[in-house]
Amino acid sequence: MSQEAAKNNQNARVAKRRSLLELAPLELDCMSALWLLKQGTVREIRDVLAPRRPRAYTTIMTIMDRLARKGIVERRRVGRAWMYSANLSKDEARAHAVKQVVDSFFGGSTDALLAQISSAPASRSTAANEPTAAVTLAADTGERSN
Repeated sequence: MSQEAAKNNQNARVAKRRSLLELAPLELDCMSALWLLKQGTVREIRDVLAPRRPRAYTTIMTIMDRLARKGIVERRRVGRAWMYSANLSKDEARAHAVKQVVDSFFGGSTDALLAQISSAPASRSTAANEPTAAVTLAADTGERSN
């Protein structure tokens, strides 16, 4: 496969995987930490996640590398470390995730979504400062990350 064909293939995969619902729970946690920080190194992201979801430095480094390859974050060298920043804001991510849920599960009907929410049993409330509170609901795959 030529270099150009390989690059086109990679770009197609990046565009396909931009869906926030396709991000793994730890990827969403890293994004939430990055949104909180505005920009950060692997160590800073790991420190934000540590109280709730402690992980090895190399694990967070791998996740951030994957997010960079998917085009979800940008990175630049600062000394010996990579500095990461999100390519979309938390609000843009929320809007995108909600649109995907409405389109996928409710046939594009926000009224159907609101009806579902109003008829759903009360659930535990999430703290506003909890790193993944904004996207866990939309991305929950049955395995709780809290």
